[in-house]
Formats: sequence, C-alpha cells, structure tokens
Amino acid sequence: MSKFKKKKTGGTPGISTASLPDIVFMLLFFFMTATTMKDSDLKIENRLPKADQTAKLHKKQYIMYIYAGKPKEGYKSLGSSDRIQLNDKISTVGDLRNFVLAERDGRNSEDEKYLTASLKIDKDVKMGLVQDIKTELRKVDQLKVNYTTTQGNPVK
Repeated sequence: MSKFKKKKTGGTPGISTASLPDIVFMLLFFFMTATTMKDSDLKIENRLPKADQTAKLHKKQYIMYIYAGKPKEGYKSLGSSDRIQLNDKISTVGDLRNFVLAERDGRNSEDEKYLTASLKIDKDVKMGLVQDIKTELRKVDQLKVNYTTTQGNPVK
C-alpha cells in the first residue's frame, strides 16, 4: 500500500518567466514610438522672439527649417557675425537656392505646393540678413514662409 505524505510548508513557487519576452517587446515598442530623433544639431544661438498671436503648424513633414543667429560658444571659429544654418551645415545666402531645390526634389510633385520655409531666427539677428533670406526665397519661388516664435508678450 502507498503511504500518504504531508505537504511541506514554507516554500514559495518560482516566478514564471513565460511572459518575459512579451514584456521586453512591449517596452521595446514603447521606446521606439515614444522617442524622437533630433533633426539637426544647432551650431548657432536660437533664442526666438515672442509673439502673442501665433498659430501652430500641423503637418511638420512639409516644413524645411532655416536657422539664423550668431555661432554658439563651441563654434567661435565661425566668427561672431550672424550666420545661416541649413540642416547641420553653416551656409551662406547663396546656398539657399540649392537647399530649397534639394528639398523639393526629395518630395513628390504633389507635396511641393504644401512645402513651407520656416525661419527660426534669433531675436538679435540683423534685419538685413532676414531680408536677404526672404529675397533669395522669392528668387526660388518659395513663397510660403513661416516665422517661428515662442508664445509670450512681445513688448516685454
């Protein structure tokens, strides 16, 4: 005949690792969707002016950014005068034409009508440089221009 044995007390069952791969993949997908990559590394100062009547642009895939300002501390070899940055490269006003044409070539012909030039210009930049940028954009027939600002009181 068989004997009955008492259950031993005090032991806890081990943790099941069957769902561990699912948890790892959920975390992986979360970080893949939640993180964003920087478009460009700014080599210039970019303290935007304030405005009280602003509107948000909704489709960022149709925006090309043009930065203007003085070089940052780490880039003082570029000089101390106002500079233009297109993507990750310090450029001149003459390079704007090639930049806009390259942006247009990278898009569908149907998307060209939505393409907007967004000017992110430091508040201390001389207006002559801004006028040169606008003139060059007109020559390339890039007439949709946006000025990027921060929300606030422009008088203060």
